[in-house]
Amino acid sequence: MPADHGKHFTLYTCVGPNPWKVTMLLHELGFGDDFHPINLSLKTGETHQSPHVDLNPNGRNNDFVIWESGAILQYLVEKYDTEHKVSFEIFEDKMIANQYLHWQMSGQGPYYGQTGWFMFYHPEKNLESAIKRYSDQIDRFLSVLDKILEGKTWLVKDKFSYVDLSFVPWNNLIDWFVDEGRVELKGWREKYSNVGRWDAAIKARPAIKKACEQKAQILASNN
Repeated sequence: MPADHGKHFTLYTCVGPNPWKVTMLLHELGFGDDFHPINLSLKTGETHQSPHVDLNPNGRNNDFVIWESGAILQYLVEKYDTEHKVSFEIFEDKMIANQYLHWQMSGQGPYYGQTGWFMFYHPEKNLESAIKRYSDQIDRFLSVLDKILEGKTWLVKDKFSYVDLSFVPWNNLIDWFVDEGRVELKGWREKYSNVGRWDAAIKARPAIKKACEQKAQILASNN
């Protein structure tokens, strides 16, 4: 879809975690001021309405359009991170990075997302068996991630990469769950200290800080 805002990218966002993985990477790649966010409301169903659902992943009108946050991250690093600042040049390293990105999308996202759904949005309220099922899976996921990070600073080749940042927006939800009553997740940073250290190190990066500030501004302006 042709853009008339003068920015390099148009990024559709919502309150959910996935779009903010992309904003973090854009900031890390130096495009923090060169994308136009269009925030969609989950409450009113805008994410399932035109023009959002009309976008063709194969491109249209000389623009390249791609959807799915993981695919967007891979597209950005393949096309724009030619110096491999936050990605990898060696084939085997790329595959390990893909491995963790796929795990983030297939493991972390669904478990955290379903916890949020049954806690806040499911029509049948207080469905404890479902909530416990998924919050227990968050705890299990964190335990696996903690073992992976033992003795490591970053996930792949001890180098910060786009894969590390992909986990952060979802981990941000845990404190929300705790505040709303999931006491079994309280103190997760201390219980899984490797994850807590790693998560803090990512959030301390200047580009990630700017992306988080931008997220707050975008969401505030649309409330």
